Amino acid sequence: MDVIHIVVESCQTNRKAYVKTVLQKLVHVFNSNERPLSTFRCYLADVTSKGAWLNRSSIIFAGEDKWSVDPRVSIVSSIGSKREYSLQIQNVDITDDGQYTCSVQTQHNPRTVQIYLTVQVPPKICEISPNVVVNEGSNVTLFCQAKGKPEPSIFWRHITPSAKKTETGEYLVITSITRDQSGEYECNAENEVSFRDIKKVKVTVNYPPTILEMKLTGMGLGRPGLIRCETAAVPSPLFEWYKGEKKLFNGRQGITIQSYSTRSVLTVSNMTEDHYGNYTCVAINKLGAANASVPLISPSTAQYGVRGSGEVLFSCLYLVSAVYFFLISLY
Repeated sequence: MDVIHIVVESCQTNRKAYVKTVLQKLVHVFNSNERPLSTFRCYLADVTSKGAWLNRSSIIFAGEDKWSVDPRVSIVSSIGSKREYSLQIQNVDITDDGQYTCSVQTQHNPRTVQIYLTVQVPPKICEISPNVVVNEGSNVTLFCQAKGKPEPSIFWRHITPSAKKTETGEYLVITSITRDQSGEYECNAENEVSFRDIKKVKVTVNYPPTILEMKLTGMGLGRPGLIRCETAAVPSPLFEWYKGEKKLFNGRQGITIQSYSTRSVLTVSNMTEDHYGNYTCVAINKLGAANASVPLISPSTAQYGVRGSGEVLFSCLYLVSAVYFFLISLY
């Protein structure tokens, strides 16, 4: 809907005639999904008056004669009214923005009506960076361009739990990017006309593997055993398993290996003495590798170790007692 604001009305005189100039401001919000229509009202003083419409300095109509080649413009009047001399523009767009003048020529009282049409356009993001894949430590520049009237303002947000505004302007520059800065970045374009327009860019940060955890489950003789290797890496790593220096393979020696995007699980279906030893998980991607080891100790070895510790403790107590009695005998 058109909203008309009367800005000022002034009267000027000269030696020949009284000229009345009316200044109006017409604000029209343009939406590309609509086919908007604007009508600029103007009235002749009487049936003998002559009128003309101008856009800036170009004549659109002189009386009933159309000078403009634009098929969207026409002269309209209310039914039964011979004085109305209004200009109508169909399918208003941003190129119609500007000043329009209705000049009414009479014998005694020339009159002009000046209307300034402001076409406001909601923000629209017309160009944005494609999704980005970079290595950790690289510099990244994201770009977002929007159109609208008034000119939209642009700000960026990193879509995190806090989702705070990170930067203002068409360009977002990230120096020495880290893995924590990966994810979606949101470009917001807004002006006073309508709701903001939003588009997103996904930033993927590649980094070498890190072993986060090695976890054991079971491992008793004659029972199933499991080792889980948890990692962090982008892109997802390939996994290798070793027992000592020997590489292990899925489906051999009663061992099953299942690998996923960030973890690998080694399962022994039935633990025997031969399965005990030092196991190493290796995670590899194009940026590097990481490994971690965990010992699987035989229950018989563990029991022997307990007995051995007890024997050492008993020997220490015997030695302390002997020294104590020796010192007493001296006194």
